[in-house]
Amino acid sequence: MKSLTPDRGKKFANYAAVTEALDGVPFYFPPPHQLWLRGSNENTNGLLREYFSKGTDITPISEAYVQAVFAELNRRPRKCLEYETPYEVHYSKKLHLA
Repeated sequence: MKSLTPDRGKKFANYAAVTEALDGVPFYFPPPHQLWLRGSNENTNGLLREYFSKGTDITPISEAYVQAVFAELNRRPRKCLEYETPYEVHYSKKLHLA
């Protein structure tokens, strides 16, 4: 991992501790209202909206369902990864997708 580009929410206020825990991986905070600078983040949000509509309380959703969504998204080819899946890129292992 070379850098992290989160949104500007309060949940990332402690980014310095996360940077330290990740052996110095820096955070990049783009200026407000410039979503095009966070393309992968915005794309992932859109993919998650296919499963969880905006404002949904995910507390009652089972861990098994969340893990199934996680697995499905990680096995979905991405243009930004030259049509490989995040799983294939991370594990350097080819999947045989039909």
